[in-house]
Amino acid sequence: MAQANPRRPVEYGALDPMPYMHPVMKKNYGKWVFHSHPKPGVLYHRAEGGDEIWTVKAGTQRQLDVFTIRKLCDIADRCAEGHVRFTARSNIEFMVADQNKVEPLIHALSEAGFPIGGTANSVSMIAHTQGWLHCDIPGTDASGVTKALMDELYDEFVKCEMPNRVKLSTSCCEINCGGQAD
Repeated sequence: MAQANPRRPVEYGALDPMPYMHPVMKKNYGKWVFHSHPKPGVLYHRAEGGDEIWTVKAGTQRQLDVFTIRKLCDIADRCAEGHVRFTARSNIEFMVADQNKVEPLIHALSEAGFPIGGTANSVSMIAHTQGWLHCDIPGTDASGVTKALMDELYDEFVKCEMPNRVKLSTSCCEINCGGQAD
């Protein structure tokens, strides 16, 4: 159901992230003293006061349909305290404050077809331009190339066996409107 008073678009940069943060992240903003990488796709952070949070990172396609977004939100509500965020490379991260929720979350994401990984010494999702979806001048469609590459690099996404972190980007033409590597 549409909101009676929809939020006005912000035309001057990113929104303030604080209202959308997991309560543990908000409480401990700037106070994290320890982090580790217990397994591929999972990050652990501990704050000065002892609060802990686990992040589970999963891969998604860049152009999401409403059904996939709903599926991801259902998993977030069911398994991740309702907190989720997208990274600049179209990964999705679920934050939980209870370690016992990590494995059920990983299971739910895996069952739904989302690979867990993209952390530490792995291949991150490929950043790419929008291609034929939004542009009328591309020489190729970066989305198709990215899909083919990630199919080949799947094991390097879900495992942490690369010599270092690997980030790739593709573009449809030399304008490179959205595929800048970071």
